[in-house]
Amino acid sequence: MLLLFPKIFNIPYLLLACQEFQPSFNLNTVRVFDLEMGFLIFSVVVIWVLGTVSAQTTDPLEVDALNKIIDHWNLRGKLNLTADPCIKNATWASETANPRIVCDCSGTVCHITHLKIYALDISGEIPQELFLLTELMDLNLNQNVLNGSIPPAIGKLSKMQYLALGINNFSGPVPADLGNLTKLLSLSFGSNNLQGSLPSEMRNLTSLQQLYIDSSGVSGPIPQEFSNLKSLQTLWASDNGFTGKLPEFLGTFTELKNLRLEGTNLEGPIPSSFSALTKLEDLRIGDLVGTTDSSLDFLENLTSLSILSLRNCRIGGQIPGRLSTFSSLKIMDLSFNKLTGQIPASFKDFSSLQYLYLGSNSLSGDLHSGIIASTLVALDVSFNPLTGNVPLDPNHVSINTVGTSINDVKLNNDKLHCLQRSTKCRDRYPSTSFSINSGGPEQVSADDTKFDNDSEMLGAASLYTNNNNKWAVSSSGIFISNPQGPRYIAQTDSQITSTLDSELYKTARISPSSLRYYGLGLENGVYEIELHFAEIQMDDNSAVSWKGLGRRLFDVYIQGEKVAQDFNILIEAGGSKRALIKTFETNITNTVMDIHLMWNGKGTCCIPVQSTYGPLVSAIHVSQVSSYGDSSKSNKKRIGVILGVVFGCGGGLLIICSVVYLWWRKKEPEHMKIHSEFPRKD
Repeated sequence: MLLLFPKIFNIPYLLLACQEFQPSFNLNTVRVFDLEMGFLIFSVVVIWVLGTVSAQTTDPLEVDALNKIIDHWNLRGKLNLTADPCIKNATWASETANPRIVCDCSGTVCHITHLKIYALDISGEIPQELFLLTELMDLNLNQNVLNGSIPPAIGKLSKMQYLALGINNFSGPVPADLGNLTKLLSLSFGSNNLQGSLPSEMRNLTSLQQLYIDSSGVSGPIPQEFSNLKSLQTLWASDNGFTGKLPEFLGTFTELKNLRLEGTNLEGPIPSSFSALTKLEDLRIGDLVGTTDSSLDFLENLTSLSILSLRNCRIGGQIPGRLSTFSSLKIMDLSFNKLTGQIPASFKDFSSLQYLYLGSNSLSGDLHSGIIASTLVALDVSFNPLTGNVPLDPNHVSINTVGTSINDVKLNNDKLHCLQRSTKCRDRYPSTSFSINSGGPEQVSADDTKFDNDSEMLGAASLYTNNNNKWAVSSSGIFISNPQGPRYIAQTDSQITSTLDSELYKTARISPSSLRYYGLGLENGVYEIELHFAEIQMDDNSAVSWKGLGRRLFDVYIQGEKVAQDFNILIEAGGSKRALIKTFETNITNTVMDIHLMWNGKGTCCIPVQSTYGPLVSAIHVSQVSSYGDSSKSNKKRIGVILGVVFGCGGGLLIICSVVYLWWRKKEPEHMKIHSEFPRKD
């Protein structure tokens, strides 16, 4: 440190000066003097260092910019800076602070490097002053209601490593200038209202490890240039309008651990190159379009998987028995595909598996009783031509076997067997209507309609038939990240508007995948179906809170025909907690009705809380519009009427009766086609 003060603290010079004025200066005196001067020098240096540190200030341009940002977003009540933002031990610099400001004071001037304004419902556009904080490394603006476009000036923040803009109201294109942020490790702009395609300039983000763009609004093909992003470990890209083939180059992202691509317009098949993704732990692909089938061969070496969901991906062939050796695999969903063959016998040794969904395939053979292992929580094999037996007391597991020939005590109802395509049914005492208060107790409406109790607690794969055998309900799927646990009923204490029957809408059935109601023992004929909805889990105050930015989308099928696609209760009803009734017509020809609400991979997943998505219905009312019975029975009745007229009125009326009979025959109703504004789902 003495080198810093050669003129002030020059020891030889001081010693010579002392000798000039003290002729008797001896060695001991020099030693004492040396110690005293050393202490003096040390003290002066410490004082100088402390003075220098205390004099350290934040770049005044950054201080001014930060204060303007605080005022722009009305944050004075939460962050009233009266001192330098980079003072030591500032309360706003702690790990838990929100808003949070962190600085780097390693040089002579402090710079702001971290800024977090998380879930505080700040609104408006991003102010230009933000881009004067050029030393920023971590910017978290997640879960607010920011709007406007993401400014191209974002590209000036070239030192950025973590950029979070998710769950906001941003619109416009994704700026190509993001490609300038070459140090980025994590990027999030999911759950926004962006438009257009992903910019090819993002190919420069070769250090990127996490990319969250689900529900962002982007569309078009995934750029081939994205093949450069080989450091990616997490890619969430579900619920976007992507088109074209599922990219082959994704199979080169060998660091991937988490991949989600559900609810897009991407075409299959799943590339065989995905077999190289051996570090994958969570793989969710769903709702692929096109005509090309996929297979499960690519799974051969993906032994690190814990979650595997390939719903509705046009997957054919057989289920590989090797999957039972995947020691970490807990959840497997292969439903709504074209799988054939038997469920592998090796699955009886599948010790890690907890949830298995194989519904709506073409699997055959016996259901091995050994598959219901002690670790299994839920099993859905519905709508497969399967046989076999379910153990009499599988209390630890919820099972759905509807639409199969499996012997199951829950299927101890001949009417449910009519759901099998090959079974022809008649009912001696048919019904013509049923009403259900989905998720709630028995309720009588303002027009005196009695809605049956439907408050039975269902599991992750369940079937329930009501006491009067008029209807049944099945649910399939698991809310993987639900913080409230496995709940399949939603409820609210709020009043429901636009209805005289508010109580009817305060409960609802919900499902993460598939929710089906079945009308049983119905008289054949034409029926009107009223589906009652009210969005009671999501808010509609998107202008003032991020909690109102959620979007729930699902499809509705009646008798296998898609009658509503991307159905959004909030939009259709005009707001949250507002009643809505959608009316449809269908034909019943085999005494059973199938009302199917199915999640299509679209909509937000986590607003206002984790696992807020999937179909929801408040109540159902079904009534017959017109009937047409068995033709032989109908003909006998007509002949009886004619004979009565003939014997009562004599031969003179025979001609008139014949004319009436022929006219009546001509008016016999024909089989009506179910009208649908959407094409049938393959």
